[in-house]
Parts: sequence; structure tokens; C-alpha cells
Amino acid sequence: MAPADSPPPREPETSAREAQPSQQADPAQQPKSTSLWRHLDFMKLWAGDTVSVFGSQLMLFALPLIAVQLLDADAFEMGVLATLESAAFLFISLPAGAWVDRLPKKLVIVSGDIIRAAILLTIPLAWAFDTLSMTQLYLVAAGVGIVTVFFDIANQSYLPELVDGDAISDGNGKLQASQQTARVAGPTFASGLVTAIGAPLTVGLTSICMGLSSLFVGLIRHRETPQPTDTRAGFVSEIREGLSFVLGHPLLRRITACTGLTNFASSGVFALLVLYALTTLGLNQVELGIVMSVASAGGIFGALSAAWVQKFIGEGTSIAVSAAIAGTCFFGVPLASVLPALPTLLISWFIVTWAVVVYNIAQVSFRQRMCPKPLLGRMNASIRFLVWGPMPLGAFLAGVFGDRLGVTSTMWILAACSLLGALPLLVSPLLRMRELPRELDLLSANDPPD
Repeated sequence: MAPADSPPPREPETSAREAQPSQQADPAQQPKSTSLWRHLDFMKLWAGDTVSVFGSQLMLFALPLIAVQLLDADAFEMGVLATLESAAFLFISLPAGAWVDRLPKKLVIVSGDIIRAAILLTIPLAWAFDTLSMTQLYLVAAGVGIVTVFFDIANQSYLPELVDGDAISDGNGKLQASQQTARVAGPTFASGLVTAIGAPLTVGLTSICMGLSSLFVGLIRHRETPQPTDTRAGFVSEIREGLSFVLGHPLLRRITACTGLTNFASSGVFALLVLYALTTLGLNQVELGIVMSVASAGGIFGALSAAWVQKFIGEGTSIAVSAAIAGTCFFGVPLASVLPALPTLLISWFIVTWAVVVYNIAQVSFRQRMCPKPLLGRMNASIRFLVWGPMPLGAFLAGVFGDRLGVTSTMWILAACSLLGALPLLVSPLLRMRELPRELDLLSANDPPD
């Protein structure tokens, strides 16, 4: 629910528009004027992404329940589990970005789904043989996290390969709409599955979803044009190039700071959420599933309304305002301990998810259309390193503070950190920018990137 880098989540001298000749010659590539609804390759990517996200929702709901209900995990163990889920983004994002830029992105996406499916299958197998333990959950979380680093970087870098730059925002809007729909149905469906067949088998069903996802993406006809090997710099130089692009750009630098601070806080909230909801607030797993589903409905509304919000208040303004709204409404989580828990969580998280999706569509589309294609993998990897790297730290510290200060007190601290994350944008030019640069050469001459 935190801003991605996406969420989310990229120098040759050619512009982003000049780097697309191979796509015009590809028979699978649709003309600029053609709707994405008739763009067959995009529809396959969309279907695969939706199925993969739906499967991920089953895993994200069931895995913490296994820890709390079957293995009696405490706050510290839940913090460690959440830390391992995202630790790989801190340690291998940068080299992963350089590798993704050297490999066919479709291959990375398809392989990532297949490998994660195989790792997750070990959960129901261990449960069936009565050998399931927290150690196994730790290993699964770490293994899935490592593969997800490569998968997410390639997945976020693939859309600009398939569609024209003017259609990127529309494509991101459609992807976000289906992802949020999966997030609405996923937790409710997962809570029913957990009740019917148990959490371990629910995790096992994720493998089927990821297998379908790999099939859809594997059917994409578009062929990527690899970067010529004689134009590549050394591995370290390529990593430095991606970081320089992000940190040297005045707007990306502020967006990265906001997203990193907010992800630090939100990862701590999610690390303790199941324990907080079931033990402190007294909710059951079905009510928790309803909260997550209704909250995700806010994401659907965000995906449908993002274009209108950008048109009404401006592209840059929508990024700053949505970040502030999300940070403020995170206080609904600790407030649920003193107000009626269920309605407080439903209302606050609905608004948070709406704001986060509006934020993600605007800022992800901005950086995708502006970044030169040969740099996309390293740009996205640098963003992921900087904004997802704080997530394992937030999750681990949440476990430590939750164990020593109490879960509710920790939630108040994390909510305050989330609100602080909006400050880099609220004091930036973004707050007054109706239109964002559409290409790298449209940056102000007084504040260029390195």
C-alpha cells in the first residue's frame, strides 16, 4: 500500500522517443493511434500481471497467518519474516538492474514466475509432512524476495518496450486498475480459502496463478532489441550510471526521498498488521480479509480517477497532494485501537490506497516516459534500491519496537514517519507543476541531472 517505487520504482544521448525504431517495425506493435484494448501484446502482459498479483495476494494473506496461528510467532519473529521478504531489494537491486538491462525482459518475467511458484510449493509439502517451521518460512520469504527483485525490475521496465511513450500512462492506469481489483478480491477469497482448506494449501494455490502468468507473458510476440555489446560500459559503471540518473534529476530525487520514507514506515505497519489486528484489535481472519479487500477498492477508484486528478490539479501537484493524503490517513491504523476498529480501518485504508495508486500512476509514468530505454532496467533498479531498501529496515525495527514498546505504540511512531515522508514533495516545485517534463531534454537548464 505504500508508494511503489511500486510500486515502483531508470546515458545514452538519444532521447526516449528516438530510441524506438525497432518497435515501429514490429508487426505485433500497434500504431500510436490504436487503443491499448486492441494491442494484443499489451493485453497478454495485462492478463499475466493480473493473475500474478492475484496469486501474490493469496500468499501475502496466508503466510503471516501460518506464522501467527500455526507457529505462534511473536512480534520480533513477524518483524524478521517481513524483513526477509524485502531484504533482497537492499542488497542486490543495483546489480540486478544491470543484469536486467543485459537480458530479455520477457525471459526474466517468465522465469521469475516459474521459480517463485516452485519455492512456494515447499510450504504445503512441508506442512503435509509435519515439518513446517519458522526457519522454513524465513527461507521461503528470502528466496521469493530474491527472485522478486529481478522480476519486478523487468516487469516495470517492460511496458515502455511494448507501447509508445504517449500510451504509457494509459497502460499503467489499466495495470493498476486490474492489480487493485485483484487486491480487492484476493484477501476475501484468501480468507475463505484459509477457512476451508487452511493457510498452507492456500499458499500452494499461488503457484497455479504464477504458472498461468508465465504462460500469458510467454505468448507475447514482441521481440526486444538488445543493447549492442560494444556500447556497454563496465558492470560497476552501468550501476553508477543508473544511480546518477536518479539522484541527479531534481524531481526524481524528491520523489525517491518521499517514497523511501513512506515505504520504511508502511513496511513496519505491514510487518505487525496481522498480529495487531488479531490480538490487539480482536478482529478475526475473515474481518481482516474484508478490511484488506475494501481498502483495495480504494485502489480501483484511484486507478479510475488518476487521470481526472492529474487533469484537475496538475500532474506534479497530484503527486505531492496524494502523498500528503496517504501519509495523514495512515494514522487510522493506530486510531483503530481507540475508535471502533473495523470502520476506522476500512475508511482510513480506503483513502490511503486511493492516494497511493494516484501517486504511483503519476510518478511511475513520469519516469518511464522520460528515461532512455537502454537505461530503464538500471533506473528502475536504482529506484527500487533507494525506496525498497528501507523496507527491511522498517520491518525489522518494527519488530524490535513492537516487542519492547508494544505494538500499538509502534504503530503511532510508524504513522508519524509516514506523514514525514510527504515533506520532500510539499516543499518542492512539484506542488505547483501542472505538467511534468515528457523527455529528459525538457529539464530546466539551471538544474540538470549529472
